[in-house]
Amino acid sequence: MKKKRIVILGAGYGGLRTLKKLQELRPNAEIVIINKNDYHYETTSLHEVAAGTTEAQKICYPVSCVIDPDQTTFIQDTVVRVDRKEKQVILQKGVPVSYDYLLIGLGFESESFGIQGIREYALAISDIPSVERIRRHIENQFARWKEDHKEERLTIVVGGAGFTSFEFLGELTHRLPALIHRYHILKHQVRIICIESSPDVLPMFDRTLANYGTSKLKRRGVRFVVGRVNRVMPNHVYYKNGDELKVIQTGTFVWSGGVRGSSVIEASGFRQQRGRVRVKADLTVPGNPDILIIGDCSAVIDPESGSPYPTTAQIAMQQADCAAYNLKALVDGNPLKPFVYKWKGTVCSLGRNDAMGQVMGKNLKGYPASIMKKVIDNRSLVKIGGVETMLRKGMFGFTR
Repeated sequence: MKKKRIVILGAGYGGLRTLKKLQELRPNAEIVIINKNDYHYETTSLHEVAAGTTEAQKICYPVSCVIDPDQTTFIQDTVVRVDRKEKQVILQKGVPVSYDYLLIGLGFESESFGIQGIREYALAISDIPSVERIRRHIENQFARWKEDHKEERLTIVVGGAGFTSFEFLGELTHRLPALIHRYHILKHQVRIICIESSPDVLPMFDRTLANYGTSKLKRRGVRFVVGRVNRVMPNHVYYKNGDELKVIQTGTFVWSGGVRGSSVIEASGFRQQRGRVRVKADLTVPGNPDILIIGDCSAVIDPESGSPYPTTAQIAMQQADCAAYNLKALVDGNPLKPFVYKWKGTVCSLGRNDAMGQVMGKNLKGYPASIMKKVIDNRSLVKIGGVETMLRKGMFGFTR
Protein backbone atom coordinates (compact mmCIF):
# COMPACT_ATOMS: atom_id res chain seq x y z
CA MET A 1 0.00 0.00 0.00
CA LYS A 2 1.08 3.55 -0.74
CA LYS A 3 2.19 5.45 2.33
CA LYS A 4 -0.02 8.19 3.70
CA ARG A 5 1.33 11.72 3.31
CA ILE A 6 1.58 14.24 6.13
CA VAL A 7 2.07 17.83 4.95
CA ILE A 8 3.27 20.58 7.32
CA LEU A 9 2.78 24.22 6.34
CA GLY A 10 5.22 26.67 7.89
CA ALA A 11 8.68 26.39 9.44
CA GLY A 12 8.10 28.59 12.45
CA TYR A 13 8.12 27.46 16.08
CA GLY A 14 5.04 25.28 15.65
CA GLY A 15 5.78 23.75 12.27
CA LEU A 16 9.44 22.89 12.89
CA ARG A 17 8.84 21.59 16.40
CA THR A 18 6.05 19.36 15.03
CA LEU A 19 8.41 18.08 12.35
CA LYS A 20 11.16 17.33 14.84
CA LYS A 21 8.84 15.41 17.20
CA LEU A 22 7.15 13.62 14.30
CA GLN A 23 10.48 12.42 12.93
CA GLU A 24 11.33 11.08 16.39
CA LEU A 25 8.01 9.17 16.40
CA ARG A 26 8.78 7.78 12.91
CA PRO A 27 5.24 7.38 11.55
CA ASN A 28 4.67 5.01 8.64
CA ALA A 29 4.08 8.00 6.38
CA GLU A 30 5.73 10.34 3.93
CA ILE A 31 6.37 13.77 5.46
CA VAL A 32 6.49 17.02 3.49
CA ILE A 33 7.17 20.47 4.94
CA ILE A 34 6.49 23.62 2.91
CA ASN A 35 7.89 27.05 3.75
CA LYS A 36 8.49 30.19 1.68
CA ASN A 37 12.04 30.56 3.04
CA ASP A 38 14.77 27.95 3.39
CA TYR A 39 15.49 29.29 6.89
CA HIS A 40 13.77 29.51 10.26
CA TYR A 41 13.98 32.75 12.24
CA GLU A 42 13.45 33.31 15.93
CA THR A 43 10.34 35.48 15.95
CA THR A 44 10.95 36.45 19.57
CA SER A 45 14.18 38.20 18.51
CA LEU A 46 12.90 40.15 15.49
CA HIS A 47 12.77 43.37 17.52
CA GLU A 48 16.54 43.21 18.03
CA VAL A 49 17.19 43.20 14.29
CA ALA A 50 14.67 46.03 13.80
CA ALA A 51 16.45 48.17 16.39
CA GLY A 52 19.87 47.31 14.97
CA THR A 53 21.34 45.62 18.04
CA THR A 54 21.50 42.18 16.37
CA GLU A 55 22.23 41.03 12.82
CA ALA A 56 19.57 39.04 10.99
CA GLN A 57 21.80 36.00 10.47
CA LYS A 58 22.20 35.69 14.24
CA ILE A 59 18.52 34.81 14.69
CA CYS A 60 18.21 32.51 11.66
CA TYR A 61 19.23 28.95 10.87
CA PRO A 62 18.53 26.64 7.90
CA VAL A 63 15.39 24.51 7.87
CA SER A 64 17.70 21.69 6.81
CA CYS A 65 19.09 21.62 10.37
CA VAL A 66 15.85 19.97 11.47
CA ILE A 67 15.01 17.83 8.44
CA ASP A 68 15.78 14.12 8.33
CA PRO A 69 16.08 13.56 4.54
CA ASP A 70 15.25 9.89 4.95
CA GLN A 71 11.79 10.81 6.24
CA THR A 72 11.04 14.34 5.08
CA THR A 73 10.92 16.33 1.85
CA PHE A 74 11.28 20.12 1.96
CA ILE A 75 9.51 22.32 -0.59
CA GLN A 76 10.44 25.99 -0.70
CA ASP A 77 7.38 27.84 -1.97
CA THR A 78 4.64 30.19 -0.82
CA VAL A 79 1.31 28.68 0.18
CA VAL A 80 -1.64 30.36 -1.55
CA ARG A 81 -4.53 28.37 -0.10
CA VAL A 82 -5.70 24.93 0.97
CA ASP A 83 -8.21 23.12 -1.25
CA ARG A 84 -9.96 21.04 1.38
CA LYS A 85 -12.29 19.36 -1.09
CA GLU A 86 -9.44 18.03 -3.24
CA LYS A 87 -7.10 17.69 -0.23
CA GLN A 88 -4.41 19.76 -1.90
CA VAL A 89 -2.15 22.67 -0.97
CA ILE A 90 -2.05 25.28 -3.74
CA LEU A 91 1.36 26.89 -4.15
CA GLN A 92 2.48 30.14 -5.75
CA LYS A 93 5.04 28.56 -8.09
CA GLY A 94 4.95 24.78 -7.89
CA VAL A 95 2.30 22.18 -8.61
CA PRO A 96 -0.37 21.48 -5.97
CA VAL A 97 0.73 19.15 -3.17
CA SER A 98 -1.76 16.51 -2.10
CA TYR A 99 -2.12 15.44 1.54
CA ASP A 100 -3.77 12.79 3.63
CA TYR A 101 -3.18 14.73 6.84
CA LEU A 102 -2.35 18.42 7.08
CA LEU A 103 -0.72 20.47 9.82
CA ILE A 104 -1.07 24.25 9.41
CA GLY A 105 1.59 26.12 11.36
CA LEU A 106 1.69 29.32 9.34
CA GLY A 107 2.60 32.46 11.21
CA PHE A 108 1.11 35.87 11.86
CA GLU A 109 0.59 39.01 9.83
CA SER A 110 0.28 42.59 10.98
CA GLU A 111 -3.34 43.64 11.62
CA SER A 112 -4.30 47.08 10.33
CA PHE A 113 -7.80 47.17 11.88
CA GLY A 114 -8.83 49.15 8.81
CA ILE A 115 -6.78 52.20 9.84
CA GLN A 116 -6.14 54.38 6.81
CA GLY A 117 -2.53 54.39 5.67
CA ILE A 118 -1.23 51.60 7.92
CA ARG A 119 -0.44 49.22 5.08
CA GLU A 120 0.99 51.97 2.84
CA TYR A 121 3.10 54.01 5.25
CA ALA A 122 3.70 52.06 8.47
CA LEU A 123 6.58 49.70 9.18
CA ALA A 124 5.81 46.39 10.92
CA ILE A 125 7.84 43.84 12.86
CA SER A 126 6.74 40.64 11.15
CA ASP A 127 9.62 38.82 9.41
CA ILE A 128 13.28 39.21 8.43
CA PRO A 129 12.74 41.54 5.43
CA SER A 130 10.42 43.77 7.49
CA VAL A 131 12.83 44.24 10.39
CA GLU A 132 15.80 44.81 8.11
CA ARG A 133 13.69 47.49 6.42
CA ILE A 134 13.04 49.18 9.78
CA ARG A 135 16.72 49.21 10.64
CA ARG A 136 17.70 50.67 7.27
CA HIS A 137 14.88 53.21 7.41
CA ILE A 138 15.87 54.58 10.83
CA GLU A 139 19.54 54.84 9.86
CA ASN A 140 18.57 56.51 6.58
CA GLN A 141 16.42 59.08 8.39
CA PHE A 142 19.31 59.98 10.68
CA ALA A 143 21.69 60.25 7.73
CA ARG A 144 19.28 62.49 5.81
CA TRP A 145 18.89 64.74 8.86
CA LYS A 146 22.50 65.78 8.37
CA GLU A 147 21.46 67.17 4.96
CA ASP A 148 18.17 68.96 5.70
CA HIS A 149 17.87 69.06 9.54
CA LYS A 150 14.13 68.27 9.42
CA GLU A 151 12.97 67.51 12.97
CA GLU A 152 10.63 64.69 11.93
CA ARG A 153 13.57 62.61 10.74
CA LEU A 154 14.70 62.23 14.36
CA THR A 155 11.18 61.44 15.60
CA ILE A 156 10.34 57.73 15.92
CA VAL A 157 6.73 56.83 16.72
CA VAL A 158 5.59 53.35 17.78
CA GLY A 159 1.90 52.48 17.58
CA GLY A 160 0.79 50.15 20.38
CA ALA A 161 2.21 49.49 23.84
CA GLY A 162 2.14 45.73 23.97
CA PHE A 163 4.83 43.08 24.34
CA THR A 164 6.54 43.59 20.98
CA SER A 165 6.49 47.39 21.29
CA PHE A 166 8.18 47.30 24.68
CA GLU A 167 10.87 44.90 23.48
CA PHE A 168 11.54 47.02 20.40
CA LEU A 169 11.64 50.25 22.44
CA GLY A 170 13.98 48.61 24.94
CA GLU A 171 16.45 47.66 22.20
CA LEU A 172 16.04 50.96 20.35
CA THR A 173 16.92 53.04 23.41
CA HIS A 174 20.18 51.08 23.69
CA ARG A 175 20.88 51.49 19.97
CA LEU A 176 20.32 55.25 19.78
CA PRO A 177 23.52 56.45 21.52
CA ALA A 178 25.60 54.86 18.74
CA LEU A 179 23.48 56.55 16.05
CA ILE A 180 23.60 59.88 17.87
CA HIS A 181 27.38 59.65 18.03
CA ARG A 182 27.76 58.57 14.39
CA TYR A 183 25.64 61.41 12.98
CA HIS A 184 26.73 64.09 15.50
CA ILE A 185 23.24 64.66 16.88
CA LEU A 186 22.36 66.13 20.27
CA LYS A 187 20.50 63.64 22.48
CA HIS A 188 17.55 65.98 23.12
CA GLN A 189 16.91 66.30 19.38
CA VAL A 190 15.78 62.66 19.14
CA ARG A 191 12.19 61.95 20.13
CA ILE A 192 10.69 58.50 20.74
CA ILE A 193 6.91 58.41 21.20
CA CYS A 194 4.66 55.43 21.93
CA ILE A 195 0.93 55.79 21.23
CA GLU A 196 -1.48 53.45 23.02
CA SER A 197 -5.28 53.63 23.13
CA SER A 198 -5.40 52.59 26.79
CA PRO A 199 -3.43 53.95 29.75
CA ASP A 200 -2.93 50.32 30.84
CA VAL A 201 0.11 49.16 28.87
CA LEU A 202 1.24 45.53 28.75
CA PRO A 203 -2.11 43.97 29.71
CA MET A 204 -0.51 40.51 30.00
CA PHE A 205 1.50 41.62 33.09
CA ASP A 206 0.41 42.78 36.51
CA ARG A 207 0.61 46.52 37.14
CA THR A 208 3.81 46.31 39.19
CA LEU A 209 5.76 44.85 36.28
CA ALA A 210 4.05 47.06 33.69
CA ASN A 211 4.89 50.16 35.73
CA TYR A 212 8.50 48.96 36.06
CA GLY A 213 8.83 48.63 32.29
CA THR A 214 7.15 51.95 31.60
CA SER A 215 9.30 53.84 34.08
CA LYS A 216 12.49 52.29 32.68
CA LEU A 217 11.61 53.34 29.13
CA LYS A 218 10.56 56.82 30.26
CA ARG A 219 13.94 57.30 31.94
CA ARG A 220 15.55 56.43 28.62
CA GLY A 221 13.56 59.14 26.86
CA VAL A 222 10.42 57.36 25.64
CA ARG A 223 7.25 59.46 25.84
CA PHE A 224 3.95 57.61 26.21
CA VAL A 225 0.82 59.15 24.67
CA VAL A 226 -2.73 57.92 25.27
CA GLY A 227 -4.72 57.87 22.05
CA ARG A 228 -5.99 55.71 19.21
CA VAL A 229 -4.13 55.84 15.91
CA ASN A 230 -6.60 57.30 13.42
CA ARG A 231 -4.69 57.75 10.17
CA VAL A 232 -1.15 57.44 8.84
CA MET A 233 0.26 59.62 6.07
CA PRO A 234 3.78 60.27 4.81
CA ASN A 235 5.64 61.89 7.72
CA HIS A 236 2.43 62.26 9.77
CA VAL A 237 0.58 60.11 12.30
CA TYR A 238 -2.89 61.21 13.41
CA TYR A 239 -4.40 59.95 16.64
CA LYS A 240 -7.52 60.61 18.67
CA ASN A 241 -7.74 61.24 22.38
CA GLY A 242 -11.47 61.40 22.99
CA ASP A 243 -12.92 63.52 20.20
CA GLU A 244 -9.76 65.56 19.74
CA LEU A 245 -7.67 64.72 16.65
CA LYS A 246 -3.95 65.28 17.10
CA VAL A 247 -0.98 64.85 14.78
CA ILE A 248 2.71 63.98 15.20
CA GLN A 249 5.21 64.72 12.47
CA THR A 250 7.52 61.73 12.18
CA GLY A 251 9.97 60.22 9.76
CA THR A 252 9.47 56.73 11.19
CA PHE A 253 6.23 55.05 12.26
CA VAL A 254 6.42 51.44 13.48
CA TRP A 255 3.03 49.78 13.85
CA SER A 256 2.81 47.12 16.55
CA GLY A 257 -0.85 47.48 17.44
CA GLY A 258 -1.95 43.93 16.70
CA VAL A 259 -1.50 40.78 14.64
CA ARG A 260 -3.71 38.22 12.91
CA GLY A 261 -3.24 34.74 11.57
CA SER A 262 -2.00 34.09 8.03
CA SER A 263 -4.23 35.29 5.19
CA VAL A 264 -4.02 31.74 3.83
CA ILE A 265 -6.64 30.76 6.43
CA GLU A 266 -9.22 33.17 5.05
CA ALA A 267 -8.30 32.37 1.44
CA SER A 268 -8.91 28.68 2.18
CA GLY A 269 -12.47 29.30 3.35
CA PHE A 270 -12.05 28.23 6.96
CA ARG A 271 -14.49 29.58 9.48
CA GLN A 272 -12.21 32.09 11.16
CA GLN A 273 -11.83 35.38 12.91
CA ARG A 274 -8.80 37.55 12.12
CA GLY A 275 -7.11 34.57 10.50
CA ARG A 276 -7.57 32.27 13.48
CA VAL A 277 -9.62 29.07 13.55
CA ARG A 278 -11.21 27.85 16.76
CA VAL A 279 -9.87 24.29 16.81
CA LYS A 280 -11.19 21.31 18.73
CA ALA A 281 -9.53 20.02 21.90
CA ASP A 282 -7.33 17.67 19.83
CA LEU A 283 -6.28 20.62 17.58
CA THR A 284 -8.24 19.37 14.57
CA VAL A 285 -10.54 21.65 12.57
CA PRO A 286 -14.28 21.15 13.16
CA GLY A 287 -15.59 19.28 10.12
CA ASN A 288 -12.06 18.48 8.92
CA PRO A 289 -10.58 15.74 11.12
CA ASP A 290 -7.64 15.39 8.72
CA ILE A 291 -6.45 18.98 9.35
CA LEU A 292 -4.73 20.30 12.49
CA ILE A 293 -3.95 23.97 13.08
CA ILE A 294 -1.50 25.31 15.66
CA GLY A 295 0.26 28.56 16.49
CA ASP A 296 -0.86 31.98 15.27
CA CYS A 297 -3.62 30.56 13.06
CA SER A 298 -5.31 28.62 15.87
CA ALA A 299 -7.61 29.73 18.64
CA VAL A 300 -7.51 27.52 21.75
CA ILE A 301 -9.95 28.51 24.45
CA ASP A 302 -8.76 28.99 28.01
CA PRO A 303 -11.37 27.11 30.11
CA GLU A 304 -10.95 29.58 32.99
CA SER A 305 -11.39 32.84 31.08
CA GLY A 306 -13.46 31.57 28.16
CA SER A 307 -11.18 33.54 25.82
CA PRO A 308 -8.47 32.27 23.44
CA TYR A 309 -4.99 31.89 24.85
CA PRO A 310 -2.50 34.50 23.56
CA THR A 311 -0.58 33.24 20.54
CA THR A 312 3.02 32.90 21.71
CA ALA A 313 6.04 30.77 20.86
CA GLN A 314 5.49 28.94 24.14
CA ILE A 315 1.99 27.74 23.29
CA ALA A 316 2.94 26.98 19.68
CA MET A 317 5.69 24.58 20.76
CA GLN A 318 3.43 22.87 23.31
CA GLN A 319 0.76 22.51 20.61
CA ALA A 320 3.42 21.07 18.29
CA ASP A 321 4.21 18.20 20.65
CA CYS A 322 0.52 17.32 20.87
CA ALA A 323 0.07 17.73 17.11
CA ALA A 324 2.96 15.38 16.34
CA TYR A 325 1.45 12.72 18.61
CA ASN A 326 -1.98 13.17 16.99
CA LEU A 327 -0.65 13.06 13.43
CA LYS A 328 0.98 9.71 14.12
CA ALA A 329 -2.24 8.56 15.79
CA LEU A 330 -4.19 9.48 12.64
CA VAL A 331 -1.77 7.47 10.50
CA ASP A 332 -2.02 4.49 12.86
CA GLY A 333 -5.79 4.76 13.31
CA ASN A 334 -5.47 5.38 17.05
CA PRO A 335 -7.40 7.84 19.29
CA LEU A 336 -6.18 11.43 19.45
CA LYS A 337 -5.34 13.17 22.71
CA PRO A 338 -6.52 16.61 23.82
CA PHE A 339 -4.14 19.54 24.04
CA VAL A 340 -3.55 20.85 27.56
CA TYR A 341 -1.69 24.14 27.86
CA LYS A 342 0.73 24.54 30.77
CA TRP A 343 1.72 28.17 31.17
CA LYS A 344 5.35 28.45 32.30
CA GLY A 345 5.70 32.20 32.48
CA THR A 346 6.45 35.18 30.28
CA VAL A 347 9.51 37.44 30.14
CA CYS A 348 9.68 40.73 28.25
CA SER A 349 13.10 42.10 27.34
CA LEU A 350 13.82 45.78 27.91
CA GLY A 351 17.18 45.77 26.16
CA ARG A 352 20.66 44.86 27.27
CA ASN A 353 20.64 43.13 30.70
CA ASP A 354 17.16 44.36 31.60
CA ALA A 355 13.80 42.62 31.46
CA MET A 356 10.67 41.86 33.44
CA GLY A 357 8.44 38.85 33.68
CA GLN A 358 6.53 36.22 35.55
CA VAL A 359 8.12 32.79 35.90
CA MET A 360 6.67 29.96 38.00
CA GLY A 361 4.38 32.39 39.79
CA LYS A 362 7.12 34.84 40.70
CA ASN A 363 7.77 38.34 39.40
CA LEU A 364 11.26 39.03 38.06
CA LYS A 365 12.75 42.42 37.18
CA GLY A 366 16.05 43.75 35.94
CA TYR A 367 19.14 41.61 35.52
CA PRO A 368 17.68 38.32 36.90
CA ALA A 369 14.78 38.60 34.44
CA SER A 370 17.27 39.29 31.63
CA ILE A 371 19.13 36.06 32.44
CA MET A 372 15.86 34.14 32.44
CA LYS A 373 14.95 35.62 29.03
CA LYS A 374 18.23 34.35 27.57
CA VAL A 375 17.67 30.91 29.14
CA ILE A 376 14.17 30.73 27.62
CA ASP A 377 15.43 31.75 24.17
CA ASN A 378 18.27 29.22 24.32
CA ARG A 379 15.85 26.50 25.40
CA SER A 380 13.66 27.11 22.34
CA LEU A 381 16.74 26.78 20.12
CA VAL A 382 17.52 23.40 21.68
CA LYS A 383 13.92 22.16 21.40
CA ILE A 384 13.80 22.87 17.67
CA GLY A 385 17.28 23.27 16.20
CA GLY A 386 19.15 21.09 18.67
CA VAL A 387 22.15 21.66 20.93
CA GLU A 388 24.53 22.45 18.06
CA THR A 389 22.23 25.23 16.81
CA MET A 390 21.89 26.62 20.31
CA LEU A 391 25.69 26.73 20.73
CA ARG A 392 26.01 28.63 17.42
CA LYS A 393 23.01 30.94 17.75
CA GLY A 394 22.32 31.12 21.47
CA MET A 395 22.62 34.07 23.82
CA PHE A 396 25.41 33.81 26.36
CA GLY A 397 25.99 37.43 27.38
CA PHE A 398 25.23 36.85 31.06
CA THR A 399 27.68 39.46 32.38
CA ARG A 400 26.47 42.93 33.27
